[in-house]
Amino acid sequence: MEVSALEPDDLLTVGEVSRRTGVAVSALHYYEQLGLIESSRTSGNQRRYPRFMIRRISLILVAKRLGISLADVAEVFATLPMQRMPDSHDWHRLSKRWQDQLEAKKRELENLQRELTGCIGCGCLSMKACYLLNPDDVFGADGTGPRRVTDGSG
Repeated sequence: MEVSALEPDDLLTVGEVSRRTGVAVSALHYYEQLGLIESSRTSGNQRRYPRFMIRRISLILVAKRLGISLADVAEVFATLPMQRMPDSHDWHRLSKRWQDQLEAKKRELENLQRELTGCIGCGCLSMKACYLLNPDDVFGADGTGPRRVTDGSG
């Protein structure tokens, strides 16, 4: 018996897509509502997804793991074709955009880490040098000590 080759446009049920991706059916419906993925309907009104939607769903999962919001995913996915499997140029463009976002996020985290280390490590307690919790030393006018910690405003 001859086995037919799998094609990117082969249609899968929502259950098959859920099993292949590990994503709950309800999440697939939600992703579809957000316009991240697309299905067609059978004459019995059942959803069918092209096999290549598995790749889009996998990218959604990777993006979530990297801290990329679904809104950002939707913005980037808007540049990808929905009716055909994206080609290597499409994927390269998407990965470049996320790489830029991740580099910016990395710089933000490194700056936050430096500020926290400086703030916690300085031991001043007057917060004169704490740019994270007390920019421009606005609490210095109220006296010494950890004002944001003791007055309940922090």
